[in-house]
Amino acid sequence: MANGGTVEHGFPHLETVRSAITALYRRLSRDTVDAFGTSVTPADVAFDDLDDLHLGAQRVAREMVRHYRLPHARMIVSFREMTHAAHVELTPGPEYFVELNDRFRTHRRDIGAALAHEVAHVYLHRLDLSFPDTGDNEILTDTTAAYLGAGWLLLDAYREDAVSSQKLGYLTPEEYGYVLAKRALLFDEDPSPWFTSPQAYEAYARGLARARSDARQPPLAAAGWAGRRRYARDRRSARDRGAAPASDDRYCFEGRSPLRVRFACPTCHQRIRVPVRGPVRVRCALCRTVLDCDT
Repeated sequence: MANGGTVEHGFPHLETVRSAITALYRRLSRDTVDAFGTSVTPADVAFDDLDDLHLGAQRVAREMVRHYRLPHARMIVSFREMTHAAHVELTPGPEYFVELNDRFRTHRRDIGAALAHEVAHVYLHRLDLSFPDTGDNEILTDTTAAYLGAGWLLLDAYREDAVSSQKLGYLTPEEYGYVLAKRALLFDEDPSPWFTSPQAYEAYARGLARARSDARQPPLAAAGWAGRRRYARDRRSARDRGAAPASDDRYCFEGRSPLRVRFACPTCHQRIRVPVRGPVRVRCALCRTVLDCDT
């Protein structure tokens, strides 16, 4: 939890975020991802200052359990002084003990954000899905929360001005915006009206621009002129000299006869390999997205 400190910006964890999205599709399937088409709404996690602290926290925790479809899971929420925003004890269940930072006693609007992350830990624990590195595993958790419809709360908890700052989670604000934008493009859902933080809205806009650029990379037919020209040069080089590294790591050429191009699906980032033979329609085997390409 960045509380008054420096907030990291940009996309330093982008490759890990993309790997996390791929891992979700591999573990869940497209049908299960589609079951999360409706996000947690502001009304679901509304928390008035007049509400009882513990009863309100338990109510929000139950909403997160419902959203993540965790059968027979019960969250026991308590508060204590700690460095991190929150902590959950991952046990076989059905009870899970979640500790929240004492700061949330007076910052109740962000309790939903903290619980979105911690209950996502429980969800991934039950799926037996994790990354070996602790930092990467936290990025997987934030990505899961955002991609499955609860993580917009984590971005909305980001606030920054000249004298203070607050950010929850391990992704940068722009990376949260990127994952939320990937979800928005998948489900035709715009989370921006839910943001109460102006900085969150700006970060989402930057993430949306980055997400849209994924669908405009060659050999996708929607690629821009510069990308198509670069791709044609790399393709010519691969044909002349054999499969050579491309100037853009989003695609590469393999083999010689026939020459094939390998590139990332803009939805799930699974690598797709197809023959180089001009316009072709490709269906991603993992997320079932149909892509118009010009190879």
